[in-house]
Amino acid sequence: MPKETWIIASVLTVALLLGLLGLTSWEKKQEVEKVRAELAEAQAAATKAEAEAGDLKGKLADSQARNEELHKEQDIVVHTHQSLEDEMRNALESKDVTISQLQGKLTVNILDRVMFDSGEAELKPAGAAVLRKVAAVLAQHPNIKVHVIGHTDNVPIKAAARNRFPSNWELSTTRATAAVRFLTELAGVDPRRLGAVGYGEFRPVADNATPEGRARNRRIAIVILSEELAGADTAPTAVPKSPALRGSPAASTNALADPPAGSSPSAVTVPAAR
Repeated sequence: MPKETWIIASVLTVALLLGLLGLTSWEKKQEVEKVRAELAEAQAAATKAEAEAGDLKGKLADSQARNEELHKEQDIVVHTHQSLEDEMRNALESKDVTISQLQGKLTVNILDRVMFDSGEAELKPAGAAVLRKVAAVLAQHPNIKVHVIGHTDNVPIKAAARNRFPSNWELSTTRATAAVRFLTELAGVDPRRLGAVGYGEFRPVADNATPEGRARNRRIAIVILSEELAGADTAPTAVPKSPALRGSPAASTNALADPPAGSSPSAVTVPAAR
């Protein structure tokens, strides 16, 4: 092979090798830049994930704190409710006054023979004594609200009384109102805590076909309301002093005292609803 040809071949070989090295270097550079870009993206994603994890941890801590707070509130409610039930049972429960717990509602059932004479809505001394005890328990739980509910049996109103009570609706409602007015005007219970309802004969707890069943159905029920039913979000308003108490600051206190021994068994007069 001539010397010139060898030199040319050598030069071409070197040039080819340099070209290959350059291409390889460029490819490596591209790969390095790609890896760097991917690394930067991964670092950004890791930073974002770390920030999101921090947010989630914060939200989780807030949720746990709120959950603990709700559990504490629930424990307080349960404790208060149980305390109220125990106080009601200790103060009131007897053969004529029963305490029931149904679907989370505490109800004091008072047979009408304790509260009123047959077909009447004038509170008897024994009924007044029971309501004083109810007021004393309510005084220990100032946030509790109640409905006083009148119930009757299904015996129609006697003809002689129909001018006052056309039906059992009116009788049950007037009895509930009489109890509420005693609690507010004579026993010092805040009227904003109370409501009066009459269901007549339409919510019996026993069979009206028997005398015993009818006796159980004639009752006054004092129902402790949940916050939802009581309207816990209702803003309180100023309540004017009852006309029955104006000018007599001792009226409420005196009314809470038990009747003197040997006093007349005549009914305690509470004005009927207008």
